[in-house]
Amino acid sequence: MTVQADPAWADAVRWISHTLVQAEESGLTQANVGARHAAAETDSSQAELRRFLGIEGDFGRQLGLPADFTVQVVKAVGNYGELFERHLGPATPLGLERGLNQLWNRGGLHIAPPFR
Repeated sequence: MTVQADPAWADAVRWISHTLVQAEESGLTQANVGARHAAAETDSSQAELRRFLGIEGDFGRQLGLPADFTVQVVKAVGNYGELFERHLGPATPLGLERGLNQLWNRGGLHIAPPFR
């Protein structure tokens, strides 16, 4: 939830949430995001990943965030799947299955818009 009178904060929160979902879809985890970022810096053929990681473009700056905000988010908390498993999943007291909280390409409802 965000205050209605603060659209910049609402945008930041919304895109951080999208970051968690896109990171999972891209196979980025808390453990591998640093290495994947380093590899993408030298591989210009990975344009979509480079945009997502803030290597190309100015998406983060358009939101008033650092260019690499997505990298910082994933390093700090992991991707959506990691968060779900850690706080809500079968190994937690809540013991929830992912169900509709899966990514869209796994039968769930989560999908992130393009990072452009």
